[in-house]
Amino acid sequence: MTPDVKQKLRQMLLNDEAYKQFPYIDTTGHTTVGIGRNLTDRGISLDEALVLLDDDIIYFTNKLDHLLSFFGRLSDQRKLVCINLCFNLGLHGFLGFHKMLDAFERNNYEEVANEIINSKAHDQCPERYQRLANIIRTNEI
Repeated sequence: MTPDVKQKLRQMLLNDEAYKQFPYIDTTGHTTVGIGRNLTDRGISLDEALVLLDDDIIYFTNKLDHLLSFFGRLSDQRKLVCINLCFNLGLHGFLGFHKMLDAFERNNYEEVANEIINSKAHDQCPERYQRLANIIRTNEI
């Protein structure tokens, strides 16, 4: 297919399928998203998942930098932990860890690590949360 024809097809599908930001059930019962992507039958490729991952990392980094006065002064290792927690808890879930965030504000990283270990989320993903707490304590990945 020539680039010109591919561009015309792209525009045609944008018009016919329309962009949908959030998944929906199409008329045939398939979960669909984006511009007609049938998630039920096709899913997404690893390359697509990695593009989404990179976009989410940027999203959480920007949100945390905007919402948390201390985020910009954290080491990259400790920022990594915050972003990792956002992936597991969601942004609002992460922001609900008030004692942990207060400890971050005070640079009390031992207390931050303890809040991570003593959380309900730790019970669901103990190895992950232990690893994240250790990164906070040691400032090493």
